[in-house]
Amino acid sequence: MNAIDAVFARLKESGGTALMPFLTIGDPDLDTSLALIREMETAGADMIELGVPYSDPLADGPVIQRASERALSGRLTTIVDVIGLARKARESGARIPFILFTYYNPVLQLGYDRFFDLIRANDISGLIIPDLPIEEDAEVRVLAEQRGVHLIPLVAPTSRQRVEAIASKARGFVYCVSSLGVTGVRSEFAANVDGFLDTVRSAASVPIAIGFGISSREQVARFEGKCDGVIVGSAIVRQIEEQLDLLRDPASRDEGVRRVGNFVRELKGEAAKAL
Repeated sequence: MNAIDAVFARLKESGGTALMPFLTIGDPDLDTSLALIREMETAGADMIELGVPYSDPLADGPVIQRASERALSGRLTTIVDVIGLARKARESGARIPFILFTYYNPVLQLGYDRFFDLIRANDISGLIIPDLPIEEDAEVRVLAEQRGVHLIPLVAPTSRQRVEAIASKARGFVYCVSSLGVTGVRSEFAANVDGFLDTVRSAASVPIAIGFGISSREQVARFEGKCDGVIVGSAIVRQIEEQLDLLRDPASRDEGVRRVGNFVRELKGEAAKAL
């Protein structure tokens, strides 16, 4: 069984909802990303999206754009580095599923065969390519399925008549976009978000998860009854940005990592349980 399926099955039995943080790998460096992965798992993350830094991230807002710029400056962080970090995380004791988040061009430049060989060899369970539409993903989908990797689609409130077509082909889960526009912290979501989630739920045979703009424990809790998973990206990347001075100094990195981990605990609700 794919590790993503196993986590959702376990959480369904316990009535839980998956917390799925996103990291821009290489921000501020690979060693720190590795430490953050391990800390987030300890803090209660159920899966982690490993973001490949990209020079033209069309789906991402300014927070993740800046993180990509940091990861691409100095020592360039490549898609091969990101995939390889999954193996290093496993060697350091990480057990939760990893999902690679990458734009299509790095995959194309690497070549399908090498890309999927690396994905499988480095124990990555899922793949999100936000700029690869369903109408053009047939070859990637076949190769992913052959290697037991879930190609996870995104569906937005504007998709309407495409929801059924997208959801019916989904593997792992359907990534439901909470709001229009790019990623980023929001105080409000699309007015019809609950109806949208109901529509996706009725069309999907796999779990559904929501992302884009979720930034607080209250917002996570707001969707826990509606979704099987909640994805938090920009808010975590912003926490990393706020701790950069600590994270860049080897003497204080552990403290910076701990502070980011505490934010993940807060999102999960673990901080409240400890009181």
